Amino acid sequence: MAEANILNKAFDGICLKVEKALSQQGFARQNVSSDNNSDRVALFTNDAVAYSVYFNSEKHHMMLRSCAMTEDGPDNEWKNLATWLFDPQTDKLSDADSIGKDFSAMLEGESQIKKVQQAKKKKKKRKDDGNADPEFLAKRFVTFFPELKDEITEEVNNYYPFRGVTFTKKSILPKLSGYVKTANKKQLEKLGQLLSRQYSNGDIDTRSIITIVIINSFSEGDYNKLYDYFDEDLQKASKAARKYIGKTVKPEKIQKKKRSFVADTLRDMQK
Repeated sequence: MAEANILNKAFDGICLKVEKALSQQGFARQNVSSDNNSDRVALFTNDAVAYSVYFNSEKHHMMLRSCAMTEDGPDNEWKNLATWLFDPQTDKLSDADSIGKDFSAMLEGESQIKKVQQAKKKKKKRKDDGNADPEFLAKRFVTFFPELKDEITEEVNNYYPFRGVTFTKKSILPKLSGYVKTANKKQLEKLGQLLSRQYSNGDIDTRSIITIVIINSFSEGDYNKLYDYFDEDLQKASKAARKYIGKTVKPEKIQKKKRSFVADTLRDMQK
């Protein structure tokens, strides 16, 4: 009983510090509970990001995690931001106080606040414009290549923002090349529909990846095999894009605040 009391006091103290840090950024604490009676969980959300303080009783891990918010709540693709060992049998409330201070300091850090702001802008853009970003595009390819799921998770955990061009070249193109060469009519139709749909719904970065990175990587024969399965918009866009294969493209002059990360990357690739 004493052990449970210490854990409850420690967890509550940590959560109070986290709540104080997040409430100033517009987050609200939600009423949730753990499926395991021995574990502890607290959830804090805004419209774009979710944070969770989670205690794993089996491993004695006190964790601060984050994930994106969807219309139905957290997407549950949790990324661990910090992990501390806490054993209520041997550790003290002063140790929990140190954990709480570390979590709150991380949440109040400039880089973490910037990530939340960027996530809110991205969420608003999707809601207003219906645009899908390069990470969304990559996840659509998991249907074709299930092994991409782990590679996407690794990319998201190690890089921010998601490196759409780099990930596509490194992880998607090698698989896609072999797929197109051996695909039957039904499989080609499925791929053509995916690319068309994502081109139609995609933001400027996603469209650039589909045309300049993916479609321009196909040989003429593989491109011709797929072309009939593109919708009209992608047929036009792909024809225009393939004219630039092997050519140096002078980038558009655009305002600095509107410059696209992928657009810059594509420009650098063509130097």
